[in-house]
Amino acid sequence: MLENVHYNESSKSESSKLSSKFNASLFSKIDRSNFRSKDYFVFSITAFTILVSLFLIYYLQHDFEELHLSRTKTIWGQLLLGLSYLLLIYQIIFIFYIIYKFSKYKAIESVSDSELPTCTVIVPAYNEGKLVLDTLRSLVANDYPKEKLQIKAIDDGSKDDTWKWMLEAKKELGNRIEIFQQPKNMGKRHALYHGFTTGTGDVFVTVDSDSIVKQDTLRNLVSPFVTNKNCGAVGGNVRVLNKKQGLIPKMLNVTFVFSFEFIRSAQSVSGSVLCTPGALAAYKRSAVLNCLEDWINQTFMGKSSDIGEDRALTNMILKQGLHVLFQKNSFVYTNSPESYQQLNKMFIRWERSNVRENIEMTKFAFSNFRKEQKFDARFLLINQWIKVILSIPFTLLMFYLIISNPILFLSSTFFGIFIFSTVQVILYSKRYNFLESLWFYTYSIFYTFTLFWITPYSILTVGKKGWLTREINN
Repeated sequence: MLENVHYNESSKSESSKLSSKFNASLFSKIDRSNFRSKDYFVFSITAFTILVSLFLIYYLQHDFEELHLSRTKTIWGQLLLGLSYLLLIYQIIFIFYIIYKFSKYKAIESVSDSELPTCTVIVPAYNEGKLVLDTLRSLVANDYPKEKLQIKAIDDGSKDDTWKWMLEAKKELGNRIEIFQQPKNMGKRHALYHGFTTGTGDVFVTVDSDSIVKQDTLRNLVSPFVTNKNCGAVGGNVRVLNKKQGLIPKMLNVTFVFSFEFIRSAQSVSGSVLCTPGALAAYKRSAVLNCLEDWINQTFMGKSSDIGEDRALTNMILKQGLHVLFQKNSFVYTNSPESYQQLNKMFIRWERSNVRENIEMTKFAFSNFRKEQKFDARFLLINQWIKVILSIPFTLLMFYLIISNPILFLSSTFFGIFIFSTVQVILYSKRYNFLESLWFYTYSIFYTFTLFWITPYSILTVGKKGWLTREINN
């Protein structure tokens, strides 16, 4: 169902000014740090826990030596120690590899208006309510030539008032946007498919309907397609929009910064970003059309795939021998879960998709899939598999150590958290706020003891369907 709402030129000019003011006002609020007494209390508890663990590491040194000695007397103990040392050495090598690649990364600056390609922005929406209006406003306010920009919003059979807000957006923004309503809920992949098959741009951009983009986001995002003819896809820089709405969004915000600005920057140097985020990504039209039918008809264990559409499309574009890049200067702010239940559902969906797409990537990564060097893509894939394969044995080992040596296990675990989180704190605080960087310590403890089960559970239930978090927002 396509809606056409009449408007005049004066309303068009006024709406663009309002959208620009909306954008500037919103981002000034988002970027402002906001620490409350509750945050300092959490930091204090985190610091106390780590300090106690450091003291115990020193105080129980003799006990650790005895445990180490007892393990060397058995074959299983020797194997466990040997594996631990190997994994430690591997982890250190991988960290230095990522740091080296990161040091080589440089975001591509925006090209001129005349060089920018025609672009179709696709916004799939399901039960997002008024949020979709803010998303469309931020897109219209973008500094991108109007004659080269097509914005398509697709309501995927929402059960709430999302369509009403799309109609409101159409009245306010006029011919700057197109809106379409699916006859029934078919899933995000099918909503995107509609956009891919009806869009006219040389580049497709996908934006989640609970996300806000900055004014220069689109032009920065698509510029790599102009400067690199082998570029098949580009991922944007994702931040948390609702980071002031609780502890979980605040923790996720700093981890997103590390995941994107550090990890994906490193992956981008070799053109091997493993996943373009659903919140903001751009794809070369020809690359999408080359694999579109395989993508929409993808199955896993005999069932149609209804999750992981972003990682699946990334894989299919990498398979064509094209580069997948990351643009650090292309920002999108997206809503993150605020409750533990929503968070674990999101992570389960991501991990199931990760396992499925690791399998798919393995099918081509060790073949001659591109002319340039293929080592980086393979190394990154192997790292993904190591984390997946070891998750269940390590979870079982964790339970055994908690039962057999609880104090030694907890103190050494907190010590490990302190060491690896400090690396993240240093990298984050050099560029951003030091106080915000302290959330890495809190998040690492939170993840280790409350979300450790996500990967093992996702492996055991990898064949299950369902988006899990697509429900009506209250």
